[in-house]
Amino acid sequence: MKAVILAGGMGTRLDEESESKPKPMVEVGGRPILWHIMKHLAWHGVEEFVVALGHRGDVVKRYFTDQSNLAGDMVVDMSEGSIVTRHDPPPEGWKIHLCDTGPHANTAARLWKVRHLVGDAPFLVTYGDGVSDVDLKMLVKAHELGKRVATITAVRPPARFGALHVLGNGRVAEFSEKQREGWINGGYMVFEPRIFEQMELWLVGEQTDLSAGVLAKLAEMGELTAHQHGGYWQCMDTMREKRLLDALWANGAAPWKVWP
Repeated sequence: MKAVILAGGMGTRLDEESESKPKPMVEVGGRPILWHIMKHLAWHGVEEFVVALGHRGDVVKRYFTDQSNLAGDMVVDMSEGSIVTRHDPPPEGWKIHLCDTGPHANTAARLWKVRHLVGDAPFLVTYGDGVSDVDLKMLVKAHELGKRVATITAVRPPARFGALHVLGNGRVAEFSEKQREGWINGGYMVFEPRIFEQMELWLVGEQTDLSAGVLAKLAEMGELTAHQHGGYWQCMDTMREKRLLDALWANGAAPWKVWP
């Protein structure tokens, strides 16, 4: 399957990192989080990516161009006019479409603008700012069984704050730091190509949101399936979350690293 990655975010709560780069290029363990997401997808068989770019898309293009041109050992023959011979193939055998979808487009508009690249088969969609160990083969199976237009991965992230159970007299009966939120959209989705027939009716300029403007309408129509994932999932919206992911990677304890 092809995978569309919505990678146009500015990362306003990652100011010290994202002033000169888009949010998906903020590094975790020395690699952009976008690379981590693609490695996870590739481990499950995805080899062709459509990356919808926005804010500072040139940084993403430069990164993958350099990865393709400079990775591995090579010979530069200056006597023959700088002919380059590779000793090693590029480390990743991926085909990546890097598509400018505008600096101000919202998520649904970005997906709409790359529709010509997804083909006529079901395709994956995810965001460029979160990691997970979700089994994509199980997600696709859930989509096939559901027989609906779209399937989302439902996750239960840890609550940001602990919870108090306070009695009527003011006494704290229970204090817990490990509450979990309810089910939310974890951002790993499968769509049928016919989604674009509906989106054409729902798009309102550049500002239509994929979740509120498309997925919510599909739910109303009975055309949305949820695949419940009880494993690891973590977004990277803040510097605190970036440091958390960095620490897990540095300690060799990154749950999303499902590849060897």
